[in-house]
Amino acid sequence: MNDLAAIKATARTAAFARRKIAFDAGLATADYLHKALAPHMGRPVAGYMAMRTEIDPTPAMARAAAQGPVGVPVIMAKDTPLRFRQWTPDVQMVDGPFGAKVPASGDWIEPEVLIVPLVAWDRRGGRLGYGGGFYDRTLQMLRARRPTLAIGFAFAAQETDALPLEPTDQWLDLIVTEAGIITPERSRAP
Repeated sequence: MNDLAAIKATARTAAFARRKIAFDAGLATADYLHKALAPHMGRPVAGYMAMRTEIDPTPAMARAAAQGPVGVPVIMAKDTPLRFRQWTPDVQMVDGPFGAKVPASGDWIEPEVLIVPLVAWDRRGGRLGYGGGFYDRTLQMLRARRPTLAIGFAFAAQETDALPLEPTDQWLDLIVTEAGIITPERSRAP
């Protein structure tokens, strides 16, 4: 394991512990996420189905689905961008890769706004995910086609001073927590 991979692994372990404490404390709320999505209602949005101790975006996704298409990620294969299958609150869900629920069937959509799960975040707009690179590849692909907004959704406790990032890491445009909406202090296109 190289130095950066080891640093990221250590950062993930610490962030998972902080996330579990916040989750167990019952801090999860999607109120600020709904507020962040409000200006984008009607545009194609992608959310995610929360797993384990992730903060749950589905209340805000349900509101967005009443205004326009909402999708959830489907992993097609290792080292590829995600695809997004249309989701509504009443769609039949099945187990997908890695245990995430996905719609059993439905149309594919291409989102312009992504609600991005994460393990840790920093005030620059850096994001540390699970390490598979799915969201980085997906955001890179979508941003090459059109402006694409990436909204990181996490507990405030998952904040880290500065994350170890690589040139392939995609930056967040907003970070939303149960405590508020943060506009990154520094953003750059990797």
